[in-house]
Amino acid sequence: MEEARDLLEAQRRQALQRLASLTGDFHEVVAASRDSNADDEHDPEGATIAFERSQVTSLVQQVQTQLAEIEAAFDRLSAGTYGSCEHCAQPITPARLRARPAARTCVTCAQLRTT
Repeated sequence: MEEARDLLEAQRRQALQRLASLTGDFHEVVAASRDSNADDEHDPEGATIAFERSQVTSLVQQVQTQLAEIEAAFDRLSAGTYGSCEHCAQPITPARLRARPAARTCVTCAQLRTT
């Protein structure tokens, strides 16, 4: 379980760094739009400011979801349920947990949910 904790900690650090970077990007986009009188809806130079804002917001939400999954995995570690599939209660393979430390389900149950 120590390996799992280390992997989760590493993922949490990476996610928090990504979140900080995205937050900075968002503030830059907002600041740029504040100083501009351009009609961003018809900007011939490329993506609109609204699109850029929306894109960064979506990425922030993805990272926040990832952080929530990591925190839930820490909760499972504390509860002693980490590594057990939430659907079938079978063990999640070590290879899957190394690849996706916050995994809630075994590969079989994950495949059933996507088909």
